[in-house]
Amino acid sequence: MQTRKLGNSDLNITPVGFGAWAVGGGGWEYAWGPQDDQDSIEAIHRALEQGVNWIDTAAVYGLGHSEEVVARAVRAWRGARPYVFTKCVLAWDSGGKITPNFSAKSIRKECEDSLRRLQVAAIDLYQMHWPPVDNGPGLEEAWQAIASLQKEGNVRWIGVSNFDAAQIKRAQKIAPVTSLQPPYSILRRQVEAETLPYCLQQGIGVISYAPMFSGMLTGAMTRDRAAALPPDDFRSRNPEFQEPKLSKNLELVEVLKKIGARHGRNAGEVAIAWVLRNAAITGGIVGARNAKQAEGVFRAGDFRLAVEELAEIENAASSLAKFKTAP
Repeated sequence: MQTRKLGNSDLNITPVGFGAWAVGGGGWEYAWGPQDDQDSIEAIHRALEQGVNWIDTAAVYGLGHSEEVVARAVRAWRGARPYVFTKCVLAWDSGGKITPNFSAKSIRKECEDSLRRLQVAAIDLYQMHWPPVDNGPGLEEAWQAIASLQKEGNVRWIGVSNFDAAQIKRAQKIAPVTSLQPPYSILRRQVEAETLPYCLQQGIGVISYAPMFSGMLTGAMTRDRAAALPPDDFRSRNPEFQEPKLSKNLELVEVLKKIGARHGRNAGEVAIAWVLRNAAITGGIVGARNAKQAEGVFRAGDFRLAVEELAEIENAASSLAKFKTAP
């Protein structure tokens, strides 16, 4: 699998990386439902076998559990060590209540905890998970703390997640931003207007999450499956997984399936390839719950859509957008 340089770093990453959000398991606020740890480790190994060379996780995924499982998977892996990226600023208390904390003291503790859970001497990419909801000075305090961790050698490169262009500019006044991690998919395109062009112009790497819209665009989601999502799966509360939007989203999936069938690919691979066609995107973060799920989607990094196929997707997405914005 070919690699791409991530922003101003020395990290050359594959076009797709393993996303370890669901690896955190169930029982926390933004979970994907129950998850077997051994299934997670086998999924990570299958992705690495296919050439993937980076894993993205976060301290908050499973309240530390995802990082621990990632560490187990990397320790048991006999091939070249993958890069491991993680995130900070979402802290939790003894009861599992998650609260954003942008203080330097909290971030330093989070980093120490992540280093311990991941069993590494330095984190390859450390990302501010979210900007402050009030867009206040917590952004600067947190970014200054993260930059200090980089200078001290605890983290190698630093990036942001869920930031817009204006927020990135504020961070840049303190220290260079290696990368942005935004949500980006056929169904979620807000970053196209300003944020992605700014990153491209500034040479900031972009590793986008949810290219398959949290499983909606994989080809495996059905009305019955959406209706049966467990209560601790955050998607069960998402209107996109409920009617009337669900049926329209599944119509788009049928278009992706049709395009994929021409190439022996699945709908998820088409959705990922669509994201990767954007020149601003360095890589896409792709999740898998088990080795079977990991079998196909991680090949999407070497798949290119024809101009005509991109037009097919645009037509279908445009019709869907009109439906969702209709009064």
